[in-house]
Amino acid sequence: MYKIIDGKKLASELRLNLKNRIGEYIKERGEIGLAVILVGEDPASAVYVRNKIKACEEVGIKSSVYYLPEQTAQKDVEELVTSLADNNKIHGILVQLPLPSHINAKKVLELIPVGKDVDGFSAENIGKLCLNEECSVACTPYGVIKMLESEKIDVKGKRAVILGRSEIVGKPMSMLLLNADATVTVCHSKTRGLKEICREADILIAAVGKAKFVTADMVKQDAVVIDVGINRDENGKMCGDVDFENVKDKCSYITPVPGGVGPMTITMLMYNTYNAAIRSGN
Repeated sequence: MYKIIDGKKLASELRLNLKNRIGEYIKERGEIGLAVILVGEDPASAVYVRNKIKACEEVGIKSSVYYLPEQTAQKDVEELVTSLADNNKIHGILVQLPLPSHINAKKVLELIPVGKDVDGFSAENIGKLCLNEECSVACTPYGVIKMLESEKIDVKGKRAVILGRSEIVGKPMSMLLLNADATVTVCHSKTRGLKEICREADILIAAVGKAKFVTADMVKQDAVVIDVGINRDENGKMCGDVDFENVKDKCSYITPVPGGVGPMTITMLMYNTYNAAIRSGN
């Protein structure tokens, strides 16, 4: 019998704990500030930003949101990031991706100081993660680890297979699992024998962005299946990368979409911002 890992419930519990910790911080040292920059009017990005603002309000972080028009010049975005980098009341800076095509995202993100990189995307934070040193970790993989911990799923010595090698999920996820002593395989579009590799996984993490890509014949009996995907099926209904209804009965644990990894991602952004404030000394 499978068990659903309820990301929404876990996120709510973690946010309550964090709210208490932030309350103590504010009494001793003052407000924690998160700056969010949104360039253009991408509907999905606008939803994500609203959810981040709501989460900040919930835990007691002061959010400052900068809405810039689609045609904003590279120079203007860079100047805003630089000014926020120099502001000691801002502990975290988040540039909502994707940016419009005329803006070089790499150059913009490089202007965020490593201590304020609450997305965990900077080369230095990624390098520290590889070295298993304290750092800001990309929020989605960080949330996945917290979900596994919440169910006391010990990854030590387990075979973990990750579908997808993005800088946002796949690569940092592999580092986190390696640091926790799992044996990790990262699969991608050029991987041969994909189904056979997936069937060896004690823990299978899907992050490919393809609706219902993972089918029952790809899953080992009693595997833990974590679905990072957010897609729409043929009926326009939200679904993940895993064919949940057909896969669930083979699992020991499985995450749903919606209500699984998604709520955890924003919660871990709040944790990263809090930790950035602690490390800043401001």
